Amino acid sequence: MRRIDVIGIGIGVFVAGGLVYLLLQVAGLDSLEAGIWSQVLLVGGLVGWVFTYLFRVVTKQMTYAQQLKNYEDAVLQKRLDEMTAEQLAALQGEVEEERSKKVMGDG
Repeated sequence: MRRIDVIGIGIGVFVAGGLVYLLLQVAGLDSLEAGIWSQVLLVGGLVGWVFTYLFRVVTKQMTYAQQLKNYEDAVLQKRLDEMTAEQLAALQGEVEEERSKKVMGDG
């Protein structure tokens, strides 16, 4: 996310809070109650956003984690593409050997 995006979101939240405050006043609440309820809604939204952020961190669905995975996949694919047929056959043999060891160890 770019800085201008963060600034825009911050201004948007500020404006949304003011609109909620005005709508609550139009709905009949006095200024004190409208202020309290608009703060409750904004803080509730902030807490909800923090929980979604923490969920993305725990499940590794963050932009950085995804970019890192894409980079690692690209590097591995490039290495595979550069291997000769003999090297690929040797690698496949090693993989099969590891799989059979793992299956034998589990059984």
